[in-house]
Amino acid sequence: MNCRHCRSPLEQVFLDLGHAPPSNAYLDAAALRAPETTYPLRLFVCGACYLVQTEDYTEAEALFSPDYAYFSSTSRSWLDHAARFSWMITDRFSLGADSLVIEVASNDGYLLKNFVEVGIPCLGIEPTDSTAAAAEALGIPVMRSFFGQSLASELVDKGSVADLICGNNVYAHVPDINDFTRGLETALKPQGVVTLEFPHLMRLVEFAQFDTVYHEHFSYLSLVTAQRIFERAGLRIFDVEEVPTHGGSLRVYGCRTDATHPTAPAVEAVLAEERARGMETLAYYADFQARADAIKDGLLTFLLEQKKAGCSVAAYGAAAKGNTLLNYAGVRPDLLPFVCDAAAAKQNRFMPGSHIPILAPDALVTARPDYLVILPWNIADEVRAQLAGLAEQGTRFVTAVPELRVS
Repeated sequence: MNCRHCRSPLEQVFLDLGHAPPSNAYLDAAALRAPETTYPLRLFVCGACYLVQTEDYTEAEALFSPDYAYFSSTSRSWLDHAARFSWMITDRFSLGADSLVIEVASNDGYLLKNFVEVGIPCLGIEPTDSTAAAAEALGIPVMRSFFGQSLASELVDKGSVADLICGNNVYAHVPDINDFTRGLETALKPQGVVTLEFPHLMRLVEFAQFDTVYHEHFSYLSLVTAQRIFERAGLRIFDVEEVPTHGGSLRVYGCRTDATHPTAPAVEAVLAEERARGMETLAYYADFQARADAIKDGLLTFLLEQKKAGCSVAAYGAAAKGNTLLNYAGVRPDLLPFVCDAAAAKQNRFMPGSHIPILAPDALVTARPDYLVILPWNIADEVRAQLAGLAEQGTRFVTAVPELRVS
């Protein structure tokens, strides 16, 4: 396999998590009686451009199916984050009724609805029917397609060039990152702006966030590497912010190379920190496997100890990261009888690989588990607040990343 950005041969393995099914391929009861497809889940780091990336085994169309079960609006904290961004970006770039905002991977309308409410024209690009329909119900126009250079050219032909293109947690999800980035450049007005948010590889390594690795994430990005990809596509990163979402993300601001947006000092500051930590050396990535194994072993030991002690354990959040963790640890319903999730699209289904049943949160009221493992640790504070009543009744909360913590 060659690097999906610079085409250099890939030789350095960053992380090997064995075989796993796609993380969002939730199962119904009938599917439990059928064979389940799994793929190797292995990451390489490119020794030339330092893009960390999955080994290719499956097509994006197989991962992002029409009945895709991830709905962004399930998380209150994420909705608040999106609203704050929309207010800030509207003010910063003076967006109004004559502007066009395009969001790539617009999901269920969690972000664009904020622009609709203030009369700013917008367009969502979303390939999954289930989430696109939810966005359309909010009055958001949606093109049901994957984004890339070809679709961007279609938009230009229709006169739909953007003042702002947003992409929140999509950049890591695209198999052809060069084509996607060229599409961003094509669909922008001469002074248009693109903003992308993606988990920061530096934080992933720092906090051993190996459970954010799954097949739907094709790339794991530093600012150093993102800047290289932008430059090849005729774009320039002129600002960057570090934001707390998903355990530590970057929000990059890009424009065409010849646009007049001044480059902010924050760009060089983040680049300098990445280089100081050694992110452009292979040694930086060398011990990550051992750290992932320690987290996996810690969770498995905890669950085995609770089973031996006769304590009850459940989990909250049927998130993709939870599927990565549970499947790598080999956890099955004998150690974790059920997972609760607020998303109706996941309830009464089963976790891929582990086949742990997914129930509505009301099940926790009846079960009153001794321990509740919060799988989406990035929203652990939100979950604890929502389930404060359980804590009052004696349930203790558990997170496994970056190390096992019981509170």
